[in-house]
Amino acid sequence: MIPDPLVIALPKGRILSEALPLLSAVGIEPAPEFNDPASRALRFGTNHPHIDLIRVRSFDVATFVAFGAAQLGICGQDVLMEFSYPELYAPLDLGIGACRLAVAEPEALSGEDDPGRWSHVRVATKYPEVTRRHFAARGVQAECIKLNGAMELAPALGLCRRIVDLVSTGSTLRANGLVEIEHIADITSRLIVNRPALKTRSAELNRWIDGISEVVANGR
Repeated sequence: MIPDPLVIALPKGRILSEALPLLSAVGIEPAPEFNDPASRALRFGTNHPHIDLIRVRSFDVATFVAFGAAQLGICGQDVLMEFSYPELYAPLDLGIGACRLAVAEPEALSGEDDPGRWSHVRVATKYPEVTRRHFAARGVQAECIKLNGAMELAPALGLCRRIVDLVSTGSTLRANGLVEIEHIADITSRLIVNRPALKTRSAELNRWIDGISEVVANGR
């Protein structure tokens, strides 16, 4: 009997280069086309006939896994915080893709600004739910302008005065005249699992979860 395909959702971008060695360490290797920059494919075979990889935007990893189109995935804690899908189980912090979620504003504004006195803020972000919760926790109303990228342009062009975004080295903020003024959360990437699939395919999925967990624990 041919087993049902196991689909693993992987994020495009910088996390991908750190995620692939983890999969390789547990014996999952993508088909050569996966590493072909000219390829337009989004779904790829592996060295296991019944295991496929899909490569999608980080935010979409959570959606594919939550709705059962993929059974396993890797995405940042920022995505899980924003969507809070009940169908997702995140059993393992992979320790990759480390960064932080922060509030930033123009450097010229920061010298005279006092976040403790805010009552209302307008913020550009791709994380409106996280942003509203962060500010609501101290009684500040956040008006969120949803952007999917180039947040750093928003203050300079008068769209808003502040942004909430992921920060790694801070070089992009500095290049656009911005500085961090509040820390929201430290972020790393997690292994995520579709809960219904974990019930119906527990032996198979737990084998891969345990394998990846061992790799992370051994620092490989």
